[in-house]
Parts: sequence; structure tokens; C-alpha cells
Amino acid sequence: MKKIIFKHKTSLAILTVVSIAITASSFINPKPKPTAPVADDLQGTISISGAFALYPITVKWASEFKKLHPKVTFNISAGGAGKGITDALSGLVDIGLASRDIDPSEIKKGAYTVYVTKDAVIPTFNSNNPDAAQLLAKGVSRNQFLNVFVTGSITNWKQLGGKVSVPIHVYNRSDAAGAGETWAKYFGKKQEDLLGVGVYGDPGLAQAVKKDVTGIGYNNLAYVYDLKTRKQVPGISVLPVDVNGNGKIDADENFYGTIDQLTEAIATGKYPSPPARNLGFLFKGKPKKKELIEFVKYVLTDGQKFVDENGYIALSKAKLQEELKKVN
Repeated sequence: MKKIIFKHKTSLAILTVVSIAITASSFINPKPKPTAPVADDLQGTISISGAFALYPITVKWASEFKKLHPKVTFNISAGGAGKGITDALSGLVDIGLASRDIDPSEIKKGAYTVYVTKDAVIPTFNSNNPDAAQLLAKGVSRNQFLNVFVTGSITNWKQLGGKVSVPIHVYNRSDAAGAGETWAKYFGKKQEDLLGVGVYGDPGLAQAVKKDVTGIGYNNLAYVYDLKTRKQVPGISVLPVDVNGNGKIDADENFYGTIDQLTEAIATGKYPSPPARNLGFLFKGKPKKKELIEFVKYVLTDGQKFVDENGYIALSKAKLQEELKKVN
């Protein structure tokens, strides 16, 4: 066997030190073993139906929640607040999307509501209306809207301050809708008291007004504003509310340029309530399923960061804490 001999003392010393250092390090810092990922035991299916107003943000919340809990699946459909509430109370879905006040009769059936965000119903008209310039400058008062949508005594745009005499074509929701109920509540009425041609759904009502140059209707914010540009979508415009009834839109009433301006006005109370309203998840009794409880908790905490960008108004911190207590 061939031997290798270092004649220089320094080389032998260095070799010894390095050898000791390597040997020691192997005991002091052993290579860590890879740890197995923590299993997510949250699983199940959450079924949801209801208000068109709450549908877009609920889809977003569900998508983000599923990234955290891949074993949880969602079945979500719109169809109006009336359908969602009926579905929840009959046990067809876990959550009914509610965009109106809950009736005492529904509470007797076990309706249990957790409010999750806020928005508003806004009056709309066709952007190409021949009286558009005058209408945007003057706005329409609550009493005038009442006479268009309830009494029917105002039937021509000229009666609202326009210069051109053209008839008003009124459009209304045909389905039991939170938007319709909330718009009617602005006048102290019920949805069935509203006049107009019935159209199904929020998208349908917006489309009807877009197609009719003399049309008037009402919609939730998400169906009037483009969430990318933050401006009103082409073909349909918000018909400004003359809140103080002085026959013109004052500077502090002119907040419809972007969805951000309008949501701020709703949050600060400049836009009347109703038609501003809270939006909620409705259950039949207090939720007990683990995945359901965790989803609601997520919506009221981390999920709130998606509210503003999607055209909704965040509830106050105190209100969010109050709603969290309902599922704890």
C-alpha cells in the first residue's frame, strides 16, 4: 500500500484542522429531514344561490378561499334574492345571497343572516337619451322618481326637465329581487308596487335600458360600472339623484363619475339609504358545518381586501366584529 507523507508541518496541521472541522460540523448541523406538508382537513361542498348584487363578489371570495382549501368545492348560482332566500330556507342550498331586509315570516322559518358587505341600487337611463345633458345637470328628486315608478303621473322626459318631448319607458324586475325591493323601499313601497315592463335579472334590466333610448330602470353597481376602467359602461348612465330637491345636482351630489366616487358617497351617507343597503349571507339557522363557518370567517376577515376593487363598500370594523360573533 502506497503511503502519502506530508513533510511540511504546516500542511499536516491544516489537514488536521480541516478534518476536525468537517467531522464536528457533521454532528453540530445535521442535514434536516424534509418535512411533509400539513394536511388540510377542511373539505366539503358549499352550495349558494341568490342575489345578482352579491353574486360577483361571492364568486371571487369562493375562488380565493379554494386556493387555501382545495378540498372545498362551491356550487354558486344567481337568480335573485327571493330565490336565494327560498332555496336556503327550504334546505336546497347552504347560503342564500340576500340583498334586501328579511321579512318577519322568513325569520320565523329560521332565517339567520350574516352581513358581509354593502352596496346600493342606482337609477339608470340610456346614455343616448335626447335630454341627457339636462337630466345629468338637474338630476331627479325622490318625489319625481316616485311619480315615474309608482304613481305613473310622470310619463314624459320633458316633465323631468328635458327639452325634448319623448315618452318614458319604465323597466322593472320581473323576478323577486332585492334590487326591486330596495328601490321600492326608497318610496316606502314594495316591489309589487313598482310600474314598468318586467325584465328578469340585473343583467337583463341593464340590457333593456341600453337598447331603449327613452328607457329608465335601476341596477346594482356592478352592472353599471366597468371594474377595470372604474367608469360607467357604454350605453347606460346613472340618473343622478337630486338629494336635496333643489332642481340641480350640486357639487356634493355629483359623485357618479367613477365607481370609487360613488362607493365613497355611499359609505359616507351622501347617497341615501335606502336605496343603499347591506348585503348578507342567509342561512337556515346558525351554520354548523365546519367548512361553512370557516368560509364565512374568511369573508369577514381576509376576504374583505377584495371588497373595494370589486365595487362594494366595506362594513365598519365594529360591524364586521359584530357579524363574526354570529358564527363563533
